[in-house]
Amino acid sequence: MTRGSRRRLAPWRRRRPLRTRLAIAVTAAVAFVAVGVCGAAFLQGRAALYGQLDLSLTEAARRAAEEYGNAPPGTASWSCQYLAAPACVQIVPADPGADPKGGEHAYTMPVAPQTRLVAGRKLAPFYTDIVVEGHPARMLTTDFLKGRALQVALRSDTVELGIDRAARWLAVTAAAGVLLAAVLGYWVSRTGLAPVTRLTATAERIAATRDARHRIDLPPPGREDEITRLARSFNTMLGELEQSVTAQRRLVADASHELRTPLTALRTNAELLARGERLTPQQRERASLALGRQLREVTGLVNDLIELARDEEPQALVEPVRLGALVDHCAEAARTHWPSTEFRVRTVPVTVEGVPARLSRLVGNLLDNAAKFSPPGRPVEVELTVRPGGAAELTVRDHGPGIAEGDLPYVFDRFYRAGSARALPGSGLGLAMARQIARAHGAELTAEAAPGGGALLRLSF
Repeated sequence: MTRGSRRRLAPWRRRRPLRTRLAIAVTAAVAFVAVGVCGAAFLQGRAALYGQLDLSLTEAARRAAEEYGNAPPGTASWSCQYLAAPACVQIVPADPGADPKGGEHAYTMPVAPQTRLVAGRKLAPFYTDIVVEGHPARMLTTDFLKGRALQVALRSDTVELGIDRAARWLAVTAAAGVLLAAVLGYWVSRTGLAPVTRLTATAERIAATRDARHRIDLPPPGREDEITRLARSFNTMLGELEQSVTAQRRLVADASHELRTPLTALRTNAELLARGERLTPQQRERASLALGRQLREVTGLVNDLIELARDEEPQALVEPVRLGALVDHCAEAARTHWPSTEFRVRTVPVTVEGVPARLSRLVGNLLDNAAKFSPPGRPVEVELTVRPGGAAELTVRDHGPGIAEGDLPYVFDRFYRAGSARALPGSGLGLAMARQIARAHGAELTAEAAPGGGALLRLSF
């Protein structure tokens, strides 16, 4: 076979679509059952007709034994000429020497060697399909007569005609069953795989358009099956994908917006320092300090963006963490960063499962956020308690301006900064990162207005 012929044959070797394979499988199964049932019905009907004919032959043999009990060998009934009712009867002796003149040729019906054995009662009676005077017949050879075999025959053309007619009808029925099976197989495959077809079309449309907003239409409640559950799971996956894509786009847009201003300032100060010979020493020092400060801000912002974009899960690094000791350590670090702010910390011994470095970042962000909004002379109150049931809860409260009612739903959004916080340093990523770390550890971080003023952040494990 040449390479070109192999290319031409390749499409025929391709795997058929699932709908076609299912239709062929259903058609084959139903067709097999239909043909099997028709074949079994044919065999059963044929056996029943021949059984009835054999019963008639047995009864005719009994009557013939009474009528021809003393007849000599070779005697045949008059009905053998046309094989009409009553039955054709002939008598065959066990000894061939007792045959009438002409030997076996004198008999109307065929005489086999087994016939002599039945006459001598050395073989059981048997049935034979023969042709007499051009007509099909069925013959019974029996030993009703002592030392002689009694052969009785009846025409079987009516039985064979009935069998042929039944075979034709059953063949038509089987063909109709196969055709119906093909129609039903196509309908079953089309109906049963309709949700799969819609799911495939949706997946192909998403792959072509890169738009995860498409969904699969689900049937009404109460008509759910495995494919419906698959479609619902696919819709859920699409929702998660859409949310992830939207969050990614928002992160990129927000990051580009937030980075534009400090990068512009960095470029301005860098260009200013490039013309240092025109500046006074005081101007160069101020520009250098501003450049360093802006570099630190940009570095912190980029690090926060990397942490948010990674969205890593802590399961692979989980270990028992003494939360009280971790909070005390974070408070000491916060006192170093915010020397003018008092941190009042009360903790109890409690252990949680988590990643120490990530939990330290979470608690540190909460403390930095509280210190940033605390007015001079007012403390930041940090309390770690154990709720009924053994769950740990950490609260961080400041005495600053608090969180406005309209800002509460957005305080954990990336880059969101309330009106009162826009003049303060920061990028608006600290609380977003804190909630992300909390949810990765199976905890929930909420914000609320504290009694008497200020903000209260509550971390519940």
